[in-house]
Amino acid sequence: MCCPTEEQLVRNRLKPVQGIERLDFNTMQRELTVSHTLDDDQAIFSALESLGLGAQRKTTAPDAETIATVNHHKHEGATLTTKWLMGVSGAAALASEGVAYATGNEGSLPVIALALLSIASGGRDTLRKGWIALRTLTLNINFLMSLAVAGAIFIGQWPEAAMVTFLFGVAEMIEAFSLERARNAIRGLLEMAPETALVQGVGGAWNEVAATKVQVGQIMRVRPGERIPLDGIVTSGESFVNQAPITGESLPVAKKSGDSVFAGSVNERGALEVRVSSGSGDTTLARIIRAVQEAQAQRAPTQRFIDNFARFYTPAVVLGAILIAAVPPLLFAQPFQPWLYKALVLLVVACPCALVISTPVTVVSGLAAAARRGILVKGGAYLETGRKLRAVALDKTGTLTHGKPVVTDIVVLNESGGMMQWDKEALLQLAASLDAPSEHPVASAIVAAWTGAKNTEAGSTDPARLESVKKSGELLPVTEFESLTGRGVKGRVGKVLYFIGNHRLAEENGVCSPRVEAELERLEREGKTTVVLTNEREALAVLGVADTLRESSIQALRQLHELSVQSVMLTGDNQTTASAIARQVGIDDARGDLLPEDKFSAIGGLLQKYGTVGMVGDGINDAPALAKASVGFAMGAAGTDTAIETADVALMQDDLRKLPLFIRLSRQTGTILAQNIAFSIGVKIVFFALALTGHATLWMAVFADMGASLLVVFNGLRLLRFDSQNTATAAPEVLS
Repeated sequence: MCCPTEEQLVRNRLKPVQGIERLDFNTMQRELTVSHTLDDDQAIFSALESLGLGAQRKTTAPDAETIATVNHHKHEGATLTTKWLMGVSGAAALASEGVAYATGNEGSLPVIALALLSIASGGRDTLRKGWIALRTLTLNINFLMSLAVAGAIFIGQWPEAAMVTFLFGVAEMIEAFSLERARNAIRGLLEMAPETALVQGVGGAWNEVAATKVQVGQIMRVRPGERIPLDGIVTSGESFVNQAPITGESLPVAKKSGDSVFAGSVNERGALEVRVSSGSGDTTLARIIRAVQEAQAQRAPTQRFIDNFARFYTPAVVLGAILIAAVPPLLFAQPFQPWLYKALVLLVVACPCALVISTPVTVVSGLAAAARRGILVKGGAYLETGRKLRAVALDKTGTLTHGKPVVTDIVVLNESGGMMQWDKEALLQLAASLDAPSEHPVASAIVAAWTGAKNTEAGSTDPARLESVKKSGELLPVTEFESLTGRGVKGRVGKVLYFIGNHRLAEENGVCSPRVEAELERLEREGKTTVVLTNEREALAVLGVADTLRESSIQALRQLHELSVQSVMLTGDNQTTASAIARQVGIDDARGDLLPEDKFSAIGGLLQKYGTVGMVGDGINDAPALAKASVGFAMGAAGTDTAIETADVALMQDDLRKLPLFIRLSRQTGTILAQNIAFSIGVKIVFFALALTGHATLWMAVFADMGASLLVVFNGLRLLRFDSQNTATAAPEVLS
């Protein structure tokens, strides 16, 4: 299937076969999936061979070898023999035109001989496919071109028949080359993963083996400058890894023991030893490739419209051409030859090839451009829908924020002016010592803050490190520890009994002075969780704990506003916290205290108000809302099976700026689709008029049709060079 117009040819041949239930076409990858109940599928292959389409069975096993076989099967375009034949065809066509011009006789034997040589050498495939189309009653471009050549010969236009054949053949070669560029855009992803891996064998020896043979749990070594063959967890070594093919990050990411790495990413500096976590067919890269291939096979709304349009348009044009050729001579005594010639020109011009081919090329280019930037779009329908988004709902925890509470404020009180004067570091150490035995998230954040302060790595929450701190002398010894359910904890350090807990615990201990109340109110107004550190007589400090905003979230919301997209926060946190976060990040509408079913209902209300709504989330509790939205976006999906498989759009990196980037790409895709459709139809209208007035020749008609096809293909391929920085952010165009 070298052209989308051949799909109908296959449909007409296979649909009548008993036992065939469904046909799914992916013309961009030249794949046909046949669902059938036949005992022997040889009948399918025989039917395809009768159409001149040699088919090969594709294995369905989801392993790397299968993916490699499919994706490395490159169609290099015209062979050397074909190029030579086209050269002969062109030379003979020009010679035929030259002899006819010199002699003034288009029907002389030399002219006919040269024309036949040109047609035989350059038009074999066109005429063969045209005959097959006639036998199967399929009106495609090959049928129309064959009819035009036969008609030109019938009325004695031998040089023009030869030139039309040659020009059409050249245009087909260029078009095939252009389409292959679109196919290779996705296929290039696979080449990022090495075919071999250096694996530790029995006795500690390192052996180079095929990546498909490496088992989960084995240790592989990745040297500086090498690509990582498989997903895994670093067991030793430190380095910077460029994982742009997976997440779209522009800068290398530091990796150390315990960090995840992805197949296809590049180890830039130090050597790493990695424990394999996924087989070759289950790596994040392999899942991305499969997802994008499946997305290519799905028809976008515009493509479905164009296909349905072409199904009725082409027969109508053929009928119109027959009427043009027959009515004037039969009813108005007009000469037959000029009207037949006009009808032939009309047939060539009218072929909807440019319309049919423009949409899949544009959509595939858009999918490839998104994948290169760490945005996995699960189908052309979602790529098209993105430009219509008028509002986006966002979860808070893990989406707008990091999803991990950290200590943001330590307010030193020490109001009584006693002998013991505290500083922030001493208070933090005391608070961490009291909270070390607790498993509460706020307590863990306080311990992590002290751990980070001791390691110059603020916010460190490595579980092994926290456990070692709890057991080491870095924390003060605590005796008489007791957990106070719903309020906090208490314990004795030295001879003094200390408490750390919420507002209620401070009130019970009678240490809530006006200043304590004021600090608690201030921090809570900022959306922070507060705890009070006290002894039996006075409050020593108020600590604020909050889930901090991602810097990228603020930038992303600003870009969404520039795109005229409304933002809504849907969170299970209390309304005070939701409103505080909304003020910081620039959210238009913040809604707190929501359960999963409440988020689902909220999306329904937004759909009624705005029509097209996106939902961004990262947790299982967001799943109903993600499914309800027009487009569901999963945050940080790299390495996450469920997110890649279920989300409409997976943002591979924890970077919300990918969202406005996706919307801009979607709008650019919509603009190019509209340009291609308008241009294709405009060319038809102009040349219809030229054909009817007798100003268009057959070779001009070929240029009009195939030239339009090439231009829309090249225009669609522009998306591969999509500039995420300089794309206009104007309101989206509506493509009906």
